[in-house]
Amino acid sequence: QVQLVESGGGLVQAGGSLRLSCAVSGRTFSSYGMGWFRQAPGKEREFVAAIGWIGGIRLYADSVKGRFTISRDTAKSTVYLQMSSLKPEDTAVYYCAADPGSSSWDDGAGYGHWGQGTQVTVSS
Repeated sequence: QVQLVESGGGLVQAGGSLRLSCAVSGRTFSSYGMGWFRQAPGKEREFVAAIGWIGGIRLYADSVKGRFTISRDTAKSTVYLQMSSLKPEDTAVYYCAADPGSSSWDDGAGYGHWGQGTQVTVSS
């Protein structure tokens, strides 16, 4: 059974930075892709970023491109989301997801495993 635990959320001023972490256990970490999604109050969940199992291929939502960076540390079985130049519209609960299978990386419905989420709040 795969378990994902996010951490690193918090309150930050606009223009600031945060780094989210997602620790993975229960399965060989290196064998599947990982993604980050977010959901703001009253809005649908949306794709943020994803990284391939090899680690060299990354995909970003247009809204975060150039500001966020996804990475993974296979030795620590952890995936990161470095967020910079944060904006109030980045405020949301951020979720880590594992194993999109054959689905598109930006399709949340395809991911087989999810974390519990971590709150990110950006004040103006």
